Amino acid sequence: MSASHDHHQDDAHTGPIKTPKQLAWAVFFAFVVPILLIIMLANYVTTSTKPAAGTGALEGEAVAGRIAPVGHVEVKDANDAASLKTGEQVFQAQCTTCHATGALGAPKLGDAAAWGPRVKSGVEALLNSALKGKGAMSPQGGGEFSDFEIHRAVVYMANAGGAKFDEPKAPAPAASAAN
Repeated sequence: MSASHDHHQDDAHTGPIKTPKQLAWAVFFAFVVPILLIIMLANYVTTSTKPAAGTGALEGEAVAGRIAPVGHVEVKDANDAASLKTGEQVFQAQCTTCHATGALGAPKLGDAAAWGPRVKSGVEALLNSALKGKGAMSPQGGGEFSDFEIHRAVVYMANAGGAKFDEPKAPAPAASAAN
């Protein structure tokens, strides 16, 4: 009985590698294969983003577009009426999200029943609501568009809903401080 007991202990202390050939295969799979995988992965990552010869990726315009600042400053001349947006342009850029679909209770463009009570309050009350905000609508004053451009958008929407408001007059040119 002691012989079988000794044989059991020997099996417990030996590993799965019993021959030099098995050792060679173990070394190969443990070291060579991971190194090859790392080399192939590094090669794949670095070659996939290089622009190919003959593409426009290195042209001046493409490079300038990639290194351009994220934002830019646009200076508007309040005296230049041509640079000011029309009511429809402001509506398309700013107001259409809610007023085209009626989202958050906004009166839809062209819905005379929804605009009727609002039109009765007058253009000044509508403009005040647009500039200062009302309900779910955030204040539009001081944003991307001037108060005059917001006024144009209010008149555009109200008139589409049955109002007969006059187009607002362009702001008077600022007095020159040359003296």
